[in-house]
This record gives sequence, structure tokens and C-alpha cells, in this order.
Amino acid sequence: MTVRRHLLFAALNSTLLLPAAALAQEAQPSVKDRARSAATASRARTGSSDALQSNYVTPGLSGQTITTIDGKTGFTANLSCQKTSTLLELLVQPGSTGDLTQVRISHDRDFDGSFDSQTLLPVPVSGICANGVIACNPGTWVGCRYYGWSVDGALNINLAQTQMTSLSGCYCLNNSCGGNLAWANMPEVLKDLGGGVVGALTTADPRIGVAQARVEGTMISYTGAQTTSCTAQPEVSATRYRSSPTDIQGDAYSLSQASSVFQALAGSAAGSGKTEQVRNCSIEREVAVKEWSFDDIVAVRGSVTKVTSCGTDCRRYEIRGSGSCGSVPPIYSATFEPLAPARIKSARIVEMGADDWVQARVNGQIVGYAGKRPWLGEALPSGDCRISDDPWYNRTAIDITSQLTSGTTVVGARVRGGGGGNWGYVTLEVQVDTSCETSERVVDLCSGYGADPQCRLKSESVDDVVTFSNGVGTGLSPLPQTRTMGTGTCAVQLTRDFFLKERRYACIIDTGSPASPDLSRAVYIIDRSTETVLNDRIQKGDGSVQQTSRAFSMPTQDPVAACEPICKTRKARTNSDAAVDGVIGALQTSDQGWDSYYHVCSADNVCPAGDGEEIVSACGCLDDFPEAVTMMQTVRLAGADLVCTAGAQ
Repeated sequence: MTVRRHLLFAALNSTLLLPAAALAQEAQPSVKDRARSAATASRARTGSSDALQSNYVTPGLSGQTITTIDGKTGFTANLSCQKTSTLLELLVQPGSTGDLTQVRISHDRDFDGSFDSQTLLPVPVSGICANGVIACNPGTWVGCRYYGWSVDGALNINLAQTQMTSLSGCYCLNNSCGGNLAWANMPEVLKDLGGGVVGALTTADPRIGVAQARVEGTMISYTGAQTTSCTAQPEVSATRYRSSPTDIQGDAYSLSQASSVFQALAGSAAGSGKTEQVRNCSIEREVAVKEWSFDDIVAVRGSVTKVTSCGTDCRRYEIRGSGSCGSVPPIYSATFEPLAPARIKSARIVEMGADDWVQARVNGQIVGYAGKRPWLGEALPSGDCRISDDPWYNRTAIDITSQLTSGTTVVGARVRGGGGGNWGYVTLEVQVDTSCETSERVVDLCSGYGADPQCRLKSESVDDVVTFSNGVGTGLSPLPQTRTMGTGTCAVQLTRDFFLKERRYACIIDTGSPASPDLSRAVYIIDRSTETVLNDRIQKGDGSVQQTSRAFSMPTQDPVAACEPICKTRKARTNSDAAVDGVIGALQTSDQGWDSYYHVCSADNVCPAGDGEEIVSACGCLDDFPEAVTMMQTVRLAGADLVCTAGAQ
């Protein structure tokens, strides 16, 4: 009886345990489930530019912790030499006219975490471009001046006056194009302004990397770091190829000879033998025409009461103020900054006048006076301050050209007077050269191939004339070309033998005699196998060949959707884009326009439209390829027409 009871108990346990094991096996996730889970986690952390920025780029540049896809492991990457959470701050203030009446830029130049440079734009911003701004008469699109972002050697951010054709992606902002545009689109306005500044900054110093941008109200701030070159100098070795592109061929050869990895590959079976490569290059004549204005050469700020013309490229600046008898005579100063010293022809103090005394000063040094008695010292002039005689003038010219061309120069007028006469002034005359400046250079990217004995010229076209084809000269040669360079008053005509040569070289690469791969087994399998039977031929170690045949089937695949469902939306916008002829919306019957967007639909087939967007096409397999082709063809034909009709008008 006891034995039977034990056997029954064991059988019962076995019966109860079997379903539990089966349930445990069913609970184990399959390979597909694990793959889907890993793909979902990876997509969540890397599926968009914002996700990459927040999960990897920003932490990597700012010294924060980066975690793996599953979030279980973290590490701190050292991708930068210096980092700052306050690289740049840009604050704007829109005015009643719609213009940005104030734009202030704070910059941390030495990456110590605090701002050490402040830039306040000297002009209101009426329009914004990808690389600059447009300043017009407030509230209008009249009297517009064009400025591009510039950064000097000390990383000071400024504006440099330029032409409209040098700017890109411009649009109007003030009331001439619509009401309340700046306030209604403040995040986009800040990103466009800040993007232009950051672009100029990173171009001037390639080491600078921007990790993150944050918009708070009317301010955008950037987190930055210094990367690539951990030296005191901002030059990065790779950037020198921009000014001297032919150096890259010689440098590449030198590095290849010193690289053990390259030599190992060159000496391998794959690197032996000979082959021919076709390499394209060009020889181009680059011509730049710069138009100069007076304000491009000398910048003036301070106590200038009157500016008059004294002829072509000549201005007179009057520095005037009232005097005082009962206290220390005040000094009225104006600062003259030479933006292009080589174009300053002369700078002279041509007149001093006062009732009673005026003293002219240059960079704090006394250089002349006008008055009843001499006044060439710091002490007050002798005599009565309330002189009733006529005013006194001194028109003996004082040359200060050397001071102004050497650097920033401060010209001051120290005035003493009282009673009926209490004024004094100093007049500075500046003459400059605003003639057009033309420069050209020939950029030869073919010199390396031309000097290589393993390369031969295969084809060449000079200004679209084919002079060499299939290694044989055609006998054709282009006539000298005359082209108009520059615009406006600086449009010049240049006649040259050529402007662009496009060449193709055939270069012999010595690769030895690599062994041909044995593809006989692959051919056997492909020719003799079916969807259900796999036939193979295997070579054994003793040289004999064994043929095999076995059943074969592909694993069942999950059904795949015909496409990834997407939807199309649109959002109303004002056509405020600007070009040389003015604001686009003002040239159309209506300034109403639309921005189109495409969104990936959610798992439950819902279109995630943004604020202000209306759905044009619901979720589905949308095919807008004909529309895309039409737009690309329109752009191509417009570009071709511009090329054909460009020239002096």
C-alpha cells in the first residue's frame, strides 16, 4: 500500500509540473520580440535629430553622461577641450513698427562660463537672412541696407555692410509685410538670427562646436564647446586645404607612405595588380569685385554735430559743444575707427573756432587752439572768460593721417567760454579712396594629376568648348571670353583666355595580379537548387568532391505593410521672403502662402498635425512623386534661364 501511494504521488507531481514548464517556455520572448524591442528602444533614442542631439551630441560636447540604448550603462565622453553652458546669448526687442529695435549678443569667447563680449547691433533689423540682416526705414521696405555677419580674429561678432546678392534665405519682418510677425514667430526669428551668428562664428574658428540651443521668450542661448584642435591657435590643419587645395594630394601621399595600415593593404592580394581610375578636376579663374563706400573705410561715433561733403570721397566732421567759465572746461570727443586704413588718403584738422577758446586734441594730446591768447597746456588760458570781441578762428591745417591709419583715433574739442559766447568746435576733414577693387586667382586642382606620370589627359573642355576627347585633341580652341563681373557702379568687364577648364584624367593604379576568386561552388548551388531543395558541392581536404542534397525552406515571414503610412498637412504663412526686387508678397496679388509638412502616422493611424496645421491628405500610402518632379524641373529650368540671360542690363 505504501509503494502504491508513493507512485501515485510521483505521478501527480509530474502531471502538475508539466503545464508549469510549458507555461515558462511560452513566457520566454522570441527572437523576433527581442529584435522588435531593441529596434523600438534604438528608435526612441536615435530616431530623430532632436533625439540624437539630446541623447548623444549635447552630453558628449558638454561633458555629461551618455547611456547605452537600454539605459543600463553610462559613461562620460571627453570630446572637447573646453566647454561652456553660456557660449552665446541673443536677446531681441521688437518695436511698434515690427522691426527689431534692439538686438544684443553676449558671447563667452574664452569658454570660462561667463560672458566677456557684448555686441549691440547699430541698426534696427527689418529683415533676416541666413547669413545676415536687412535694415530699412522703420516699418517700411524703403532705404534698405544689407549686412552680413562677420567675426574678427579676436572672435568679436559684428555686422559688415554688403550687397543683397551676398545674402541668402532673406525674409521681411516689419509692418510693411504684415502685422506682429516678430512676436507671432519669435522662436523661428531667434533660431534664424542665432543660426547666422553661429555659422559665422564656427567659420571663423572651426574648433567651436554648438551642442544645444534653448529659446526662452525673446532670448536664445547656445551651449558650446571647443573641439578638434586643443591648441591656443584656432587654425585646424585640415582647413588650410580650403585656400590651397592642391596640397591635399602631396599630403595624402606622404601620410600613406608613413602608414603601416596603408602599406599592409597596398601589399595584400587585394592591393596587387593594375587598374585604371578616371579622376575629374578643374582649373577655374575666380574673380572678386568689391565695391567700397565711405562707411566701409571709416566708422565714426561720438560728439559729431554736423557732417558735410567736401568733394568726391571727402567728408568734414564738426565736433562742437558749449563752454564753461565756472568749472573745468568740458571735452567733446569723437572716435574715428579705420576699417580699411590703406584706403584713407588724408585726415586733417582744417578749422577750429570758438567764442572764447577751443583746444584741439588727438588721442589726448593737444595739437592746436583758437582764441585771443594761446592755450596749449592743461591750465586755463589767461584773461577774462567773458570776452565780447568777435569769435576766433584757426584755419591752419593739422595733418593727423598717420594717427588715423595706425588705429582708432579720438579727436576732441575742449571748450571754454561764457556770456554771449560759450561755444567752440573742431572740424576734421577725411579723404578716402572708394574706387572698385578687383582681384582674381586661378585655382588649379589638376596640377597633381598633370605631374603624375601614371595619369594621362582623357578629355578637356574650356569654357564649354571640347578641346580634348578620348585622349585625342579635337583641334578646337575657345576664343577669349569677355564677362561682366560685379554689379552697379563696380561692374567691370574682363577678357581672359579662359575662365573654366574641366578635365578628366585616366590614372593607372598598380595592383599586381590578384587571384581570381573561385565561384564554382556558388554557381553550382544557384543552378541546381530550388525553393524547397538545396543542392551543394563541397570539396574535401583530400581534394575529392562530395555532392549533397537536402530539404530547404525559408522561415515564415511576418506580413509587411505596403508602405509606412504618412499624412500631409499645411499651415498658413505670410509670403515675407525678400529678394533684390523687394518683398515677394508685395509682388503677388495676395501675400497669403502655405508651408507643407509630412508626418509619419501613429500606430493607430492618426496624423500628428502640429499647431495651426490643417490636414491635406489623411494617413495612407501617399505618392507625391509627380509633384516633386515638377518642382525640381521648375527649379532646373529657372536656373538654366538665369544662366542664359545673366549679364549687363
